[in-house]
Amino acid sequence: MKVLRSPKIFQALMDRERGRARTLGFVPTMGALHEGHASLVRRAKKENDLAAVSIFVNPLQFGPKEDFSRYPRTLAADMAVLRKAGADYLFVPKAEDFYPQGFQTSVRVGREGVSGLTRGLCASARPGHFEGVATVVTKLLNLSKAHRAYFGAKDFQQAALIERLVEDLSLDIQIRVCPTVREADGLAMSSRNRYLNSEERSRALALPRALSALKRALEEGRPLGKTLRSARRSLEAGADRVDYLEIVDPGTLEPLKRPRALMTAAAACRFGKTRLIDNVSIRISQTRRK
Repeated sequence: MKVLRSPKIFQALMDRERGRARTLGFVPTMGALHEGHASLVRRAKKENDLAAVSIFVNPLQFGPKEDFSRYPRTLAADMAVLRKAGADYLFVPKAEDFYPQGFQTSVRVGREGVSGLTRGLCASARPGHFEGVATVVTKLLNLSKAHRAYFGAKDFQQAALIERLVEDLSLDIQIRVCPTVREADGLAMSSRNRYLNSEERSRALALPRALSALKRALEEGRPLGKTLRSARRSLEAGADRVDYLEIVDPGTLEPLKRPRALMTAAAACRFGKTRLIDNVSIRISQTRRK
């Protein structure tokens, strides 16, 4: 696995590989890698000739009171994960090279008068977060020259935003959103799970359990409103704070009041000081919609 630090050198090398008619798969990450990330790399390698990965803790997507300074940086362990998963290239830029002096351009998804993907859900609690995500992803996709980029479904709102961004800006890349990878007990794998102490880790199971019960009840034909309220009470009993628990249209992220054939239940809550997110897809037959 070749490690690159310079954005210009990374871009030039990826351009050269593409010029050799090699297909490129790209996995952007912030490091602190786990099996979920490894699964993305393996799929990128399976579907392309080469797999490239970036590790960059993006300062633009962290608020002033968020965990940018303490976000885990574990490069040596991450490199071992990537070698095992089969990555060919690793791009690890420094912030001052990625955002050089004078940098002043940002990418924003959503506009006035349009119901955007950056309203509600995580956007309400993290103002400016998705503009930071859109900016860094646009730049990384441009640098990578990749044919396909891979993201995890756990970051549901982020994935929807990136799909919209690529379509709206006519970027020459395919986006693959891959299934959430979970621990044996059901907790979605996340780099922030390592923040949890043993007591918080035990209580964090309230999140996947509430979503699983919500999915099961709705697919059995239970009323949406009543079922959602019950799931929220269950989640509130385990979490220190619930930022949101909503059922939304997976395409527009608009909250739903009536069941549809395809919906997504998404939640964010805090256990101690750690904020976790998760979601499940829900499919309902027409005869069971109430």
